[in-house]
Amino acid sequence: MGGKSKNPSYQDVCTGKTGHAEVLHLEYKGDKLKYRDLLLFFFKMHDPTTLNRQGNDRGTQYRSVVFYYDEEQKKEAEKVKAEIQSKFSNPVVTTLEPATEFYDAEEYHQNYLEKNPGGYCNHKLNWH
Repeated sequence: MGGKSKNPSYQDVCTGKTGHAEVLHLEYKGDKLKYRDLLLFFFKMHDPTTLNRQGNDRGTQYRSVVFYYDEEQKKEAEKVKAEIQSKFSNPVVTTLEPATEFYDAEEYHQNYLEKNPGGYCNHKLNWH
């Protein structure tokens, strides 16, 4: 999501030339889960202070980004981003961008850690 190329491959995205970010596309029921709660979890489970990087992974495809679908989501994301800044000693660099078309990763990249048990996952809860 977030790029210009139509249905880019993982290799295309890794060049940094497509503008796409590796993201999770999540559908939820607003009467069961609030958007604010999703945003808080998002900010807790990764490091939003590293520019174009998550753990050992570097490049614009690893940027911390919230894609929003309407102005209400954008405003809520701005509000939560400002609120959580105090949890971090470095500036939160998460960008807020309008949602674009989402493309599934290729099959070999689906359920990556199940298929690659020796792989690593950088995501952990950063505050309680």
